[in-house]
Amino acid sequence: MGSNSSRLGDLPKNEYLKKLSGTESVSENDPFWNQLLSFSFPAPTSSTDLKLLEEATISVCRSLVENNPRTGNLGALIKVFLSRTKELKLSAECRNHIFIWQTNNALFIICYLLKVFICEMSEEELQLHFTYEEKSGSYSSDSEDLLEELVCCLMQLITDIPLIDLTYEISVEAISTMVVFLSCQLYHKEVLRQSISHKYLMRGRCLPYTSKLVKTLLYNFIRQEKPPPPGAHVFPQQSDGGGLLYGLASGVGSKAAATQAISSPLANQSLLLLLVLANLTDAADAPNPYRQAIISFKNTQDNSPFPSSIPHAFQINFNSLYTTLCEQQTSDQATLLLYTLLHQNSNIRTYMLARTDMENLVLPILEILYHVEERNSHHVYMALIILLILTEDDGFNRSIHEVILKNITWYSERVLTEISLGSLLILVVIRTIQYNMTRTRDKYLHTNCLAALANMSAQFRSLHQYAAQRIISLFSLLSKKHNKVLEQATQSLRGSLSSNDVPLPDYAQDLNVIEEVIRMMLEIINSCLATSLHHNPNLVYALLYKRDLFEQFRTHPSFQDIMQNIDLVITFFSSRLLQAGAELSVERVLEIIKQGIVALPKDRLKKFPELKFKYVEEEQPEEFFIPYVWSLVYSSAAGLYWSPQDIQLFTMDSD
Repeated sequence: MGSNSSRLGDLPKNEYLKKLSGTESVSENDPFWNQLLSFSFPAPTSSTDLKLLEEATISVCRSLVENNPRTGNLGALIKVFLSRTKELKLSAECRNHIFIWQTNNALFIICYLLKVFICEMSEEELQLHFTYEEKSGSYSSDSEDLLEELVCCLMQLITDIPLIDLTYEISVEAISTMVVFLSCQLYHKEVLRQSISHKYLMRGRCLPYTSKLVKTLLYNFIRQEKPPPPGAHVFPQQSDGGGLLYGLASGVGSKAAATQAISSPLANQSLLLLLVLANLTDAADAPNPYRQAIISFKNTQDNSPFPSSIPHAFQINFNSLYTTLCEQQTSDQATLLLYTLLHQNSNIRTYMLARTDMENLVLPILEILYHVEERNSHHVYMALIILLILTEDDGFNRSIHEVILKNITWYSERVLTEISLGSLLILVVIRTIQYNMTRTRDKYLHTNCLAALANMSAQFRSLHQYAAQRIISLFSLLSKKHNKVLEQATQSLRGSLSSNDVPLPDYAQDLNVIEEVIRMMLEIINSCLATSLHHNPNLVYALLYKRDLFEQFRTHPSFQDIMQNIDLVITFFSSRLLQAGAELSVERVLEIIKQGIVALPKDRLKKFPELKFKYVEEEQPEEFFIPYVWSLVYSSAAGLYWSPQDIQLFTMDSD
């Protein structure tokens, strides 16, 4: 590299890179490092450019992997970087552009080489490359562990260096290097339960930085700081296009420059690192301290002392965090963070459920579900589980019917000029169920959708007429499906009597599944009628309009008990409408229903146990979450650090 390098094509022949990767050791005090770190060439701004960079440097990297055991030049580079970081804070205060630029370049090279080494060798071999002793010219397990020192230094840099225009890029690069350090998982099909990340991050010198690192990453996410404009950049403005890292820092930044998809590389990379840390498996002798920090932090306005049993505790501004979470739900990673906090941090859950502006959080989640065709299945699951967790709270279920929304522009099936948040939630969840029935047919998604509706059912209030119609329409769809499967089962049984050689589909299992779903829907309708009949004339209207649907289930042994109240309501109100005469207007029918609700003795409706479903995380959740998090890291970084053919953890054609 050096100050004369200006094109990617020059890199394989570059004298400084050849010396770095060559057969001779370079002392950390050699002036060579200043020359190496003064490189600049046009910055890559796309994943294609980044791939070209990788191809241009492949020979250099291979030479370094081969020669470093004898030269220790990688260790010397790291020592140069470590010595420079001691002066980084002062350099930022003095606005020493050149010093920060060179330090940034050093970290970029380290990050890039670390990726190569992790990809090319086992963890044991990797650690040997970081324990080279200059005097003996060999590796030693007793020598200072440069890898641990590097990780600690990165954590200090992330948490302690003030974020200003001059330090923005190096802060992003430090976070990216941490992600690369943790990327050993990508090269294993099974979830790692012991690795160098466990060794360094869960004990030893790095452990005291746990809460400070988590807090810093959260605030980086909250603040959504944009990169400095070109005029304020740390790198000298040269005719060849500026420093390497301009527009390239951390990969996500370069993708953002090309696609305008990510406005804050720092916030995005911070969130990804936070999720990676939170989903590390526990060490053999200690729980994951980063997860402990995430599930226990409190609001800055909470003055109560932390229990002594809670390690790595800290405080953060919940209002700012809530606002950012509401604004950022278009991304998988922000939705995954929201899920993590709601599910595991009781302080956050209590705070959010007490908010009087829950529509700001719920509406983005509903929009994810509404656009299910455009989202990957994991994002949809996370959004749905968030709703399920929220609906476990009766206060939430009551309050959402008190929030009136106007002109929901993204809901295209019908113009909704005015609707409660509760009714909109019902509409979107039912739409998700119907989509699942016709497309994905995922029982897990079905179950969670129905569980959320069941949790809400006793608190249904003033249901919008369209929401009431959709509840009954869903039941109609299920009824038709039930009749179809029943007919197929009957025909299949007849066929089996005439031929014993042909294997038959398992219609009995299909019938059992559809009957479970039908019973759940009947329980939801029954729950609303038994507890909130007087609040829901529109549901009674919809029931009466489609009353013939329920006739076949009155005597069905699987539904007789739950049909009692529904049958009673249909019979009672049908009788009152019959007495009122024929050709009644919609308004008149609703008026009769409202009068009938007052007249119907409440004790005539049979009481059933309240429907309550709690979200329970599956056993070994890391088998789902770790591949999911790393797929987000990979896709967000646009392939900067990892080639698809190298990755073992997940298939690259998955959604």
